[in-house]
Amino acid sequence: MSLVDRPGSSAGPDAPVAPDAPDAAEGADALVSRVRGHLRAPRAAGVAGLAFALLFATALVLLRASPAASGDPIDIAAAQTGEVTAAFISTFYLVPFAGVAFLWFVAVARDQVDDREDRFFATILTGSGVLFVAILFVAAGIASSVTLGQQYLGDAAPGVDQVRLVRAMCYALLFVFASRAAGVFLVCFSTVAIRTRALPTWLAVSGILLGLVLMLVVTIWEWVVLALPVWVAIVSVAILV
Repeated sequence: MSLVDRPGSSAGPDAPVAPDAPDAAEGADALVSRVRGHLRAPRAAGVAGLAFALLFATALVLLRASPAASGDPIDIAAAQTGEVTAAFISTFYLVPFAGVAFLWFVAVARDQVDDREDRFFATILTGSGVLFVAILFVAAGIASSVTLGQQYLGDAAPGVDQVRLVRAMCYALLFVFASRAAGVFLVCFSTVAIRTRALPTWLAVSGILLGLVLMLVVTIWEWVVLALPVWVAIVSVAILV
């Protein structure tokens, strides 16, 4: 008598062996943890997207409303007191948190479509998002350098020409280069969303159109860069709802 045909056993020689109870329990725990992770990820993306939209839009409005942003010598002279202004607060405090929130949004959004997205679009999506944040940080650092030098390093007040140079550099970085990177991000993200059906079709198509606008017409009207936080806010609300 073989071990399979021993008394008390009704299984035949080819009957499958039931998995051990500990292995089955571990597999169930892993499945539950994975499902919970996917349930939490969209909410994290929505919260991060709303945080980025609010912080970035507020920082941009405060920066553009500063006296030095006009380029007028009288306004620049009035801003040379070295005091901490709203523009300094926006670039020194709001922009860094906005960049971190945007990176969080990109990471969580990618995690949702990681198994279904194309590697080519995945590379461009991540690269454009990181490049946008990097250029944003550089522009904010340059914009806050004038007040930072006067307030904390004891530097003398810069001249009108120096302030205008800083203003031109920030304009080029933010409204020319960063906006192009943001446009590439919108086009890639919306394309991936269409292919994976991660977003409604109308929302993904609008993202492609806004991305093309950011890449083509931002130097004509700089306020169009607000299309990025507005679109991200709409996507975040759609994810949360």
